[in-house]
Amino acid sequence: MNRPAGSNRIVFLSVPESLRGQVESPGAFSIDPSIPIPVELAPGETDLDLEQLSWEMILAGMIRVIGEDPDDEDADYYRGFVLTVKPDILRELSEAAILKAGNGDYDMALEILDALTGLFPHAPEVLLNRALVLENRADFLARSGRENEAETENTAAHRAYQELLGLNPPYPNGLFNAGFFFMKLRDFSTARDCFSAYIPLADNPEKKEKAQALVREIESRGLDDGEFRAAYDLIRRGEEEKGLLRIRSFLERRYDVWNGWFLLGWALRRLGRWADGAVSFGKALELGGDNSDTRNELAICLMELGDYRSARRELETALRTDPENVKIISNLGVLALKAGNDDEAAGFFRTVLELAPDDPLAREYLARRER
Repeated sequence: MNRPAGSNRIVFLSVPESLRGQVESPGAFSIDPSIPIPVELAPGETDLDLEQLSWEMILAGMIRVIGEDPDDEDADYYRGFVLTVKPDILRELSEAAILKAGNGDYDMALEILDALTGLFPHAPEVLLNRALVLENRADFLARSGRENEAETENTAAHRAYQELLGLNPPYPNGLFNAGFFFMKLRDFSTARDCFSAYIPLADNPEKKEKAQALVREIESRGLDDGEFRAAYDLIRRGEEEKGLLRIRSFLERRYDVWNGWFLLGWALRRLGRWADGAVSFGKALELGGDNSDTRNELAICLMELGDYRSARRELETALRTDPENVKIISNLGVLALKAGNDDEAAGFFRTVLELAPDDPLAREYLARRER
């Protein structure tokens, strides 16, 4: 019996009665010949060569069936089978997913985690790894300047973290990592709540100390202020003028908070108010916001103002702290173009394509140059 299963096919084999009890663990599992065994065929294959049949093909078939339909009538049986043959599969597949994500193969990492979710539907470490992979892919897309795609991935990561936060009992590592995720979204109120919930559950003194420090920082700088979050949301949605009103109201009370000046500069830059934006980003740097994002944003404003030397200085400083940030490298390419240095621009855009092969600006420029 065949049925489609993703890009491959699953073949179901009948189990001879003679194999009853062939795979066993004391008091836990034995083969039931009435339940067919799914076997996964490689892409392009349509027939199963029984001489080539392996445990790996059987386990892959079972995992595929569970992953596609965790409520399949035989799912529990297949789970028991897999865990009997491969008792360490949670660790093995988790490490494989992390390795794939580290190499930038996010699709394969998520496919592996889908399989693990089918095997371990409520395992918090699997939920956390999924959230981290989605977050890392969102970060990569944002660094590549693909903001809309990054937003989509952040939404998926947000859902994954919300699922983690809903676990009972709470999962300490989920709370800790969720805190950093929400900080990146400028949702400092939720980040504070995550760190605060983590502190009494912490079993790592260094992480506990870090969480305590971040809670103090968020509260002392007023980053959990509703006005700050409202300003960020408005600017992100393209309502910059409304966002300006909210962030200026925040800065009237929290003049010394660099994050507020960064948001102000971000709104002004998006409105094309380059000079005002440059002043705001400069203030953010002065107050402690010395990071690659601030310097990259400042460089964009300086570039538009025609101050190419200062813009290059900011971009090169940013690149030293974030050497694989595609946005920064791409902006160096744009700057070189504006300055009339075509060969240098081509070098930057080639580097961009090494890190992000689908980058549209780099591909278009280099293709045009070839023509």
